[in-house]
Amino acid sequence: MNEPAIRPEQPSDSLFAGALSCLQLCDLQEKLQRTREVAAQWRAGRLSLQASDPPADIDSPGRPPRPRLVAPKALARRRLSSLEGRGALLHAIAHIEFNAINLAWDAVYRFRGMPERYYDDWVQVASEEAYHFSLLQARLQALGFDYGDFDAHDGLWQMARRTAHDVLVRMALVPRVLEARGLDVTPGMMERLRAAGDDASAEILAVILRDEVGHVAIGSRWFRHQCELRGLDSETLFPQLLEHYMKGRVKGPFHCEARLKAGFTPAELAHLERQQEDTLE
Repeated sequence: MNEPAIRPEQPSDSLFAGALSCLQLCDLQEKLQRTREVAAQWRAGRLSLQASDPPADIDSPGRPPRPRLVAPKALARRRLSSLEGRGALLHAIAHIEFNAINLAWDAVYRFRGMPERYYDDWVQVASEEAYHFSLLQARLQALGFDYGDFDAHDGLWQMARRTAHDVLVRMALVPRVLEARGLDVTPGMMERLRAAGDDASAEILAVILRDEVGHVAIGSRWFRHQCELRGLDSETLFPQLLEHYMKGRVKGPFHCEARLKAGFTPAELAHLERQQEDTLE
């Protein structure tokens, strides 16, 4: 697959240029390596927050030619009791982590004028998502598979496009809805993998779950930061955004303990529980 042709001019020592280069790379290993390099340069203080041009629209970030992207309903269901079933599950999670690398770099590249800690946070997320992907890819290979061997879908990046206009909306809906879903479902996946005798895969998911609590917390922090700047009540606004962008529906059940650690308030969790009850009626 050819790399996207969007190459706005930016200072060579700009974090935004580094983030864009990570976004555009299609080769998996090059994207992982470049992510590590840009993260290290930022932490070492060698990159600035200067920008010559506003962020460009990115219809699709760089990705390898496989996996084939299909509608979510077209994805095959497999039992975890089989090797192929475990491979398919790990592949689905690896695909989420691959997309999460691009989402983190897009959060850096797209939203300018934020406090420096915002960029610290999202560079950290990009680096950790790349680490998660590497763990999953290595485990897939140990089981006889590789990334690209199973079909996948593009739902995560579709939400990135829908929220590209406003950092407040992005923080509310990508970390606090899409990524937060992982907090709810990962413990159950770990149990199923252990029941299938695959402790090694379950341990990788434990690492991912630990870090994802922090990633969702970062989304919570910057969502509330933007609400405070704009004089908005975050607990009132969050359900309104869910209604507008998600038709009010967020799948449960919810891992309330993990969500509280990740910055959800009791009132927000109560709203999610109520909408879940309304959906089931």
